Amino acid sequence: MKSDFANKSSIEEIRERFDNDVDRFSNLETGQSSTVDAPLAMELITQAAVSCTPNIKNVLDIGCGAGNNIIKLLQYASVFDVDLIDLSLPMLEKAKERITKVNSGKIKIYQGDFRAIELEKQKYSVIIAAAVLHHLRDDKDWETAFHKIYELTAPGGSVWITDLVAHETIGVQELMQQKYGEYLKTMGGEEYKQKVFNYIEKEDSPRPVTYQLELLRKAGFKHIELLHKNICFAAYGAVKK
Repeated sequence: MKSDFANKSSIEEIRERFDNDVDRFSNLETGQSSTVDAPLAMELITQAAVSCTPNIKNVLDIGCGAGNNIIKLLQYASVFDVDLIDLSLPMLEKAKERITKVNSGKIKIYQGDFRAIELEKQKYSVIIAAAVLHHLRDDKDWETAFHKIYELTAPGGSVWITDLVAHETIGVQELMQQKYGEYLKTMGGEEYKQKVFNYIEKEDSPRPVTYQLELLRKAGFKHIELLHKNICFAAYGAVKK
């Protein structure tokens, strides 16, 4: 992995991009069109959340976007309170608007960096972090984020993640990059592929799913699940006992 993140996008630059992309992320089916198997991954993490944590009372969505994952979770779970975190205020406002239509529970929004926001420890029955952790940078960032996620999860609660991932060996990374490029070309041709690759290079710092599963254990989770992986994307989670 690269150790120099100086040329990566700042938090402010990331926020600005998502401020201008609310409409695209307001569709359950097409909001993550650049993500391989996005609808399947969303189904898997939300159904796994209900399977592992039947009595869902409080949910935290880190990097909630326009609220797709909470709306999907509500297809399988009863009413619950939800706290939404995102860098983008327009995303938060859209998420609250959409979720309010299908959920009578309390909704709170928090704009900013998840790591800097004060939240109640051991509060959340379910924590969702979808397409957000790849914005973390060095090992300290990753370890701090996973430790905080563990502290916020209630006993018996669970955390579910979907994300862009890297690979541990150069050969496999190159292979998966090639396959991802082929997928992107089916979505929008060579120009679209290059556009996505460019913003990944500028904005993202993905880590291998193996690295992240180890971090979940290091943080304190004992029960870890890898639900799905295809090319450069994975869905995984953990249960806190």
